[in-house]
Amino acid sequence: MWDQEFWTQSGVRLRALARRPGRWNWLFVPGGPGLGSESVRGLAEAADVPGTVWLVDLPGEGSNRGMPVPEQPYALWPGVLAEAAEALDEVVMVGHSTGGMFLLSVPDLEGRLAGMALISSAPHAGWRTAFAEWAESHPIPALGEAATAYEQDPSDETLRALTLAATEWNFTPGALAAGRALLEDLPYCHAAVAWADAHFDETYQARWKPVGMLPTLIISGSEDHVVDQDLWQADPAFGRPHVLRRTIDGAAHFPWVENPRAVGAAFADLTFLLQAVHDGREE
Repeated sequence: MWDQEFWTQSGVRLRALARRPGRWNWLFVPGGPGLGSESVRGLAEAADVPGTVWLVDLPGEGSNRGMPVPEQPYALWPGVLAEAAEALDEVVMVGHSTGGMFLLSVPDLEGRLAGMALISSAPHAGWRTAFAEWAESHPIPALGEAATAYEQDPSDETLRALTLAATEWNFTPGALAAGRALLEDLPYCHAAVAWADAHFDETYQARWKPVGMLPTLIISGSEDHVVDQDLWQADPAFGRPHVLRRTIDGAAHFPWVENPRAVGAAFADLTFLLQAVHDGREE
């Protein structure tokens, strides 16, 4: 049961997951796209942050369909994330994978956030080349059949089957069962995948960066082979003092599944920095 649910003018849905003492509103944006914010519920729980925690779905994402979502929701992607930031005070946005890329592709967020966290994400589309090479050398026998089925009949169910077939690319061997359980119950949306494939994935480039005093957390799984985490090191904007880099040992693309305690510790570091900046203890 959700404590509170509301939509922005353009159909971004925010659902309150937890309320604790604290000044910040934490907005968790899912990856995929097409997976829905249910995919980052475990991340939000592992983060265990002070304040109010919200799960965010863009219009037409996951189960966020129908009224009050516009008839052509993807024409608004991902810029309408700015509406979510404007709807609440003291906002810290958290993006997983493509969700983090969405955050960095909306320059209207600059100056409107109290902080930001980027989980298993990247500053540009260069990660795709490295992943394609790694995937070619680590084939999954059943994946080809699922990919063909999706190409011939793209639907929410064939997308689910394709994602499940690729489970071992996203999790370490010891977390495969937990990873599959996470992926099985998500509200898949193939239309969101089609939009990203045509309009975002290949051309993505960060349009703003955390310069100045914006507290930022970058979390990387040490075993993440999907999104190349070395790309952050090539850009000095992501190496500034207020950008925290945390590598989660033994974790892959969904690092909170393998090591939720380490993910929680990383968010505790971000919370400390947020409070320090707010109190004027950081310059």
